[in-house]
Amino acid sequence: MKKKLIVFNWKSNPQSAAAAIKLARAVEKVVPAKNAPEVVVAPPFTFLEDVEKIVKKAKLGAQDLSWEEGGAFTGEVSARELKNLSVRYVIAGHSERRKYLGETDEMINKKVLAALKAGLKVILCVGEDLSIRRRGKKAVEKFIKTQLEKDLKNIKNLKFKIGNLLIAYEPIWAIGTGHSDTPKDAVEIIKFIKRFLSVKCLYGGSVSGKNIKNFVEYKEIDGFLVGHASLKSKEVEKIVKISSR
Repeated sequence: MKKKLIVFNWKSNPQSAAAAIKLARAVEKVVPAKNAPEVVVAPPFTFLEDVEKIVKKAKLGAQDLSWEEGGAFTGEVSARELKNLSVRYVIAGHSERRKYLGETDEMINKKVLAALKAGLKVILCVGEDLSIRRRGKKAVEKFIKTQLEKDLKNIKNLKFKIGNLLIAYEPIWAIGTGHSDTPKDAVEIIKFIKRFLSVKCLYGGSVSGKNIKNFVEYKEIDGFLVGHASLKSKEVEKIVKISSR
């Protein structure tokens, strides 16, 4: 079985540097030196420097970025600033930012272009809500194709390594609900994405130590974007262990 990529997205957690360091150490402890999946830890911006000092086997990721290179943009963090903190991966287009912060495909497109231009590896999140899922597979494929076309607009004008672009398929209705998609349905959508783009595809949406074994055997799934379960050391251990088989 080919090597998987596991991305632990801590979201707006934990609440202190001490807790972030403890969690990072728990991740490092369970990542074996050999035959391991590639593991990425994506803490909040405030803990990137603390976590960077801990992770050696795992890679450092960021949960978002600005499309601007710098300047008078209060609260924003640029791709160059992330690179200077040894960040290797960055998440763009997560459904929570689309939903709660009003990020549009146009905004996400600018973030993707900025990240790739800076040499970061981009994990672009796409996925449908429940109303679209209920309309059937064709409706889901049409929606995701439109997302990809908008989010990756003008990407061909950039000179970047194709391995620096990854797609995370996250059905919105499965995120944080405890109800993941079925492996069969997830694989069908990932196959569709791969027909559209020759890139690695991750699955996200209530991934846990309990259900990951149902997904990990599918060669079409190149890895996982893990949210809530990434905050529990025992869950992290199970996910890494099962993904290493």
